[in-house]
Amino acid sequence: MLRLAAIVLLLANAGYYAWSQGLLQGWGLGPASESEPQRLEQQIEPQNLRLLPPGGQGPASAPPAHAAATTPDEPPACLQAGMFDARQAEALRQAAAQLPAGSWSLEPVQAAGRWMVYLGRFPDEEAVARKRAELRALKVDYDRPGAALEPGLSLGRYSTEEGAQRALGQLAGQGVRKARVVQERSDTPGYTLRLPAVSGAQRAHIDATLQPALAGKALRPCG
Repeated sequence: MLRLAAIVLLLANAGYYAWSQGLLQGWGLGPASESEPQRLEQQIEPQNLRLLPPGGQGPASAPPAHAAATTPDEPPACLQAGMFDARQAEALRQAAAQLPAGSWSLEPVQAAGRWMVYLGRFPDEEAVARKRAELRALKVDYDRPGAALEPGLSLGRYSTEEGAQRALGQLAGQGVRKARVVQERSDTPGYTLRLPAVSGAQRAHIDATLQPALAGKALRPCG
């Protein structure tokens, strides 16, 4: 009798061990597993879970970064215009007097002379038209010479007389006759307006103040 009881106890212990260790789960028996990886497979995107404070409200979202950003003013730039003759410079000086002291200056400059390879003067516009046709046949470029030298044709403008003379020799080799070098403009004194530090906020006011006295010239970055 005692032997039979011992055998029953041994079998019971073996069954409990198999049950507790999950050895009977393939037969649908045994406890449910509480360990990985089974539980992880049942979770939906656990990496996206976050804890909420009491009340269930999440933290207020931060405003977009661009909302707090401000566009800084452009750094001051140097502007200039010119050149102006003595009469124009005086009118500009009076207009610029409305600007802060030290924010502008009129600087004297010297415009170098200019020479032109010139054809003319012709007796009339009909003669000019015939000469244009001849130049087109020779594939020579031409332009209007300016009111002081009309009716005529300019075949090029040069900063030195020597440069104009060289161009004249080349044109002669192309078949151009009766052209000559003339001085279109002598060395001329003048003035340049300079504003060394103009901010973006000041630009509109400066334009409105100076525009009537700029004689059609534009304010450009300093060279």
